[in-house]
Amino acid sequence: MRRITGKAKDETLIELQGTNDSLAGDENGGNGVNSLSERETLPGHTETEKLQPNKDTVFFRDGVRRIDFVLSYVDDKDGEKKQERRREFEANLEKAGLELETEDKSDSKDQKTYFLKIHAPWDVLATYADVLKIKVPFKASDIPHGKDVPLEWLSHPFRLPEHIMYPQPDYFTFPFDKRKTDFFLINDKETFFPPSTRNRIVYYILARCPYYKDGRQDRDKTGIKRLLSNGTYTAAFPLHDCRYWKRARDAECESERFNLYTHWARFLCFYKEQPLNLIRKYYGEKIGIYFAWLGFYTEMLFFAAVMGFICFTYGVLSYDDNISSKEICDASIGGSIVMCPLCDKKCSFWKLNSTCLSSWQSHLFDNEGTVFFAIFMGIWVTLFLEFWKRRQARLEYEWDLVDFEEEQQQLQIRPEFEIRCTNRRLNKITQEMEPYLPTTSKCARFCLSATTVIFWISLILACIIGVIAYRLAVYAAFASIIKNPMRKIQVVGRFITPQLATSVTASCINFVIIMILNFFYERVAVWITDMEIPKTHLEYENRLTMKMFLFQFVNYYSSCFYVAFFKGKFVGFPGEYSYMFGKWSKLRNEECDPGGCLIELTTQLVIVMAGKQLWGNIQEALLPLMRNWWSSRRGRHHPENHCSRWEQDNVLQNFGQLGLFYEYLEMVVQFGFITLFVASFPLAPLLALFNNILEIRVDAWKFTTQFRRPVASKARNIGAWQEILNAVAILSVVTNAFIMAFTSDMIPRMVYLYAYSKEGSMWGYVNNSLSVYNISQIPDPNMPEEQAYWFDNSTANCRYRDYRYPPGHHREYTHTMQFWHILAAKMAFIITMEHVVFVVKFFVAWMIPDVPSDVKARIKRERYLIQEYLHNYEVERLKLQLSASFVTEAFTEMSTELDKHEVLSECL
Repeated sequence: MRRITGKAKDETLIELQGTNDSLAGDENGGNGVNSLSERETLPGHTETEKLQPNKDTVFFRDGVRRIDFVLSYVDDKDGEKKQERRREFEANLEKAGLELETEDKSDSKDQKTYFLKIHAPWDVLATYADVLKIKVPFKASDIPHGKDVPLEWLSHPFRLPEHIMYPQPDYFTFPFDKRKTDFFLINDKETFFPPSTRNRIVYYILARCPYYKDGRQDRDKTGIKRLLSNGTYTAAFPLHDCRYWKRARDAECESERFNLYTHWARFLCFYKEQPLNLIRKYYGEKIGIYFAWLGFYTEMLFFAAVMGFICFTYGVLSYDDNISSKEICDASIGGSIVMCPLCDKKCSFWKLNSTCLSSWQSHLFDNEGTVFFAIFMGIWVTLFLEFWKRRQARLEYEWDLVDFEEEQQQLQIRPEFEIRCTNRRLNKITQEMEPYLPTTSKCARFCLSATTVIFWISLILACIIGVIAYRLAVYAAFASIIKNPMRKIQVVGRFITPQLATSVTASCINFVIIMILNFFYERVAVWITDMEIPKTHLEYENRLTMKMFLFQFVNYYSSCFYVAFFKGKFVGFPGEYSYMFGKWSKLRNEECDPGGCLIELTTQLVIVMAGKQLWGNIQEALLPLMRNWWSSRRGRHHPENHCSRWEQDNVLQNFGQLGLFYEYLEMVVQFGFITLFVASFPLAPLLALFNNILEIRVDAWKFTTQFRRPVASKARNIGAWQEILNAVAILSVVTNAFIMAFTSDMIPRMVYLYAYSKEGSMWGYVNNSLSVYNISQIPDPNMPEEQAYWFDNSTANCRYRDYRYPPGHHREYTHTMQFWHILAAKMAFIITMEHVVFVVKFFVAWMIPDVPSDVKARIKRERYLIQEYLHNYEVERLKLQLSASFVTEAFTEMSTELDKHEVLSECL
């Protein structure tokens, strides 16, 4: 196969005029097409090859053969070695049947980049479609898209045009067989395989094509990935079909990128449905399934957000009915209660009514509606996962993934494994020598990897302990500053309590630490996964997924776990306080606000979750905009007159193999926030909903405008993330039950209301929940420095949050029976809530089948029609063969009889 090398415009005109053929051939290094007669020998060329004034095209210079893949490279100091690799690689590509065309660097805008355009002819496509068992249409489907829905007109504003939602007719499909081409609906061989399938086939060839000579045995020198890693080629990518803001001029070009940008990637389309079939057709099933999952997750978040908003509204409307807050704020009740110091020396005695505002704030999230919402979210997460399985099964059917096996793309051996594993052994299945990693090396690498992960998790825990120590040390400073009447900050002291100031600043510091650790660990996780040398792509992704999620789980959630389950639980009481590192450290364990620790958990959750989402959107949207603003503004004015289609795509960002990995990771971490701790913040699903509406359009914008077109790949489901979501869903039931029992004040209030209240109301609860301690018994190390300010004849006792007997009692300062009643009620609530939610979860999972009944029926019908149609085809084919054989035999017998008559005549 000859390769066509492009030159400048005047040289091409000279070639077309045929006036300086030999000169053009010399300049092309013998690779150029030097005469019209020679061009006519190339397949696909027209009678006269014209110069295309529009370089924004996806076709070869003949305007007929489509560009299926592009490789770019530059000359550098290692030019001879790399040129030899390229020469051998391209020669082997031509042997494989691919057609090549080179664009000289003089035609590129930077005057230094060469572009190798690759086209796969019909024979190559048919051969590898047979090898990869690619499903292609053989009969138009007679199954309608869906049933008429009542009040369907209500959804019209959210619908997209029919040609966008269903870019191609629905067909019954069957794995391609090169020997039965007449079985399939082949109207035009050039357009029978869509561009996504074409670039997938070409990439399959590129990944396995060697770049060594025939006589050599350098089997490791194989594949485009290694050529990219050693710099032989700078990029390898399929082309976008047009510019995203304007349709292609060529009528044969689909302009699907323009349609995706117009109807999907713009933020003004946020209320529209996603064109999933067009996404799948253009980008492949793996990317299509991600956006289908993200869209479905966002739709289900709407119901959780509505219910969370209703619970929050209930807290607002019942604001004035909060008796506990009224008691705290009442000057005759809360103003007369003197509380014991919350820290040593620096913290003074304080009046209970100073926490009036925080008690009102806590009621917004800690009320009766919160229990209902926690139970609802336990059921919601089950419904989400079960309905997603059904949606996934429907997509598997519609996208021809029912019988798909992943060995073609993800179970193939990674080139890195073949390169780094020098040992060989016989594969019992293929009977070929293959690389393998010895057990000793595998164990050593695993141990090093596990040690590294444990070290980084320990580093996270150490940072969390540091933040806790900061909270303990700084609380005293805030208490002395905010509550000191001689300081001007007293102006805001009524609104900002020491607890709130400490919680907010500690949460911000914790968020900064989280982002810093996350930045470094992402690189460490990739490094240790590479060091393990996984054999297949699927194995690589699964190992990296587990490492990253384990780290992210500890990194993002550990601070919330501390506030929810440890803060205020191991405090002690005056005279017997507990210290973080012993009494010598003077870091007394934190106490909860009289309004409860739930408001602090809410603060922690809001700062970490909202901060992560804001930072993620800045990274995904604003930074690329700022980086590409100048080049995009400069290239928007008729770029086709300056840059070719391959040059425009070459400057875009490469969408790596792990591109979707980070998108999934971001969403799964968010899923953890809105399920594990949602009882403390019912508005979390609403924040996630707003974020995801933006996330879908930002991701769509990145794919259509910022990234090169990725190689289409198939995937039946979301992979290992499904199991992670299931684990988080089960854990969320446990965490929310414990939050409601131990972090919220709901159980102590209910016990008081039904067991200890004499009036059958919540009046008196605040006084009941506070124990008494004799101030004179407080040790000197615990006494405040400004104790004289509080002493008068009426101040002999201080109060603290616990259930202990008062001084003078024969069991003074030991737990009362009410404490044990409350503890028993908490444990009973946890067991009851867990069992109720789990029973409902499993019942719902049992009631909802993973595959819809209509999808099962369609799959059976399609298989039946395939068998029937294939049987009829084979019968007709056999009949034609038999009739042809009969005609041939009759003709042979007649010829024999004639020959006998001729011989007999001659004898006579």
